[in-house]
Amino acid sequence: MKTSLVVTLIGPDKPGLVEIVSGTLTEHRASWQESSMSRLAGKFAGIMIASVDSTRADNLLNALQQLDTQGLKVIAEVDSSSEIERQGKPLCLELIGHDKPGIVRDISRALAKHNVSVDHLETEVVSGSMSAEMLFKASADLMAPVDTDLDELQEGLEAIASDLMVDISLNLQGN
Repeated sequence: MKTSLVVTLIGPDKPGLVEIVSGTLTEHRASWQESSMSRLAGKFAGIMIASVDSTRADNLLNALQQLDTQGLKVIAEVDSSSEIERQGKPLCLELIGHDKPGIVRDISRALAKHNVSVDHLETEVVSGSMSAEMLFKASADLMAPVDTDLDELQEGLEAIASDLMVDISLNLQGN
């Protein structure tokens, strides 16, 4: 029987870190399932899912903890949830506007009010093309409950967008 491990990693960025992690997985006959890894502010940061035979999970967890000798802080946990197909409306949110504190807080508060889950979020701050002002950009994959009133959700987001002076688009994924 297979066990899934959810692993987070952070450490000073240097060549070979992904190789060290993948080598550790291979040594324990685990397979690399899914990941997202980036260089953020000079640090290597990542999150991943690995699959391993249940009888090898404890040894792999211990080996991953030993990566601190390589400069990587590792948090690894067994995924104890059973994979259930989620019901809902998959949505895509895109946002752009002048960078200021509180954008993510205000948008995520409105989403939580409607019980909308954030499945994936990517953000960045970039220089505006026509000015030196910094722009905040966000892209999110969301899952809304089946009974969500999308018009009401859209109206709530548009009110926040007006207050924050950002542009927001919300669409059903695939549309």
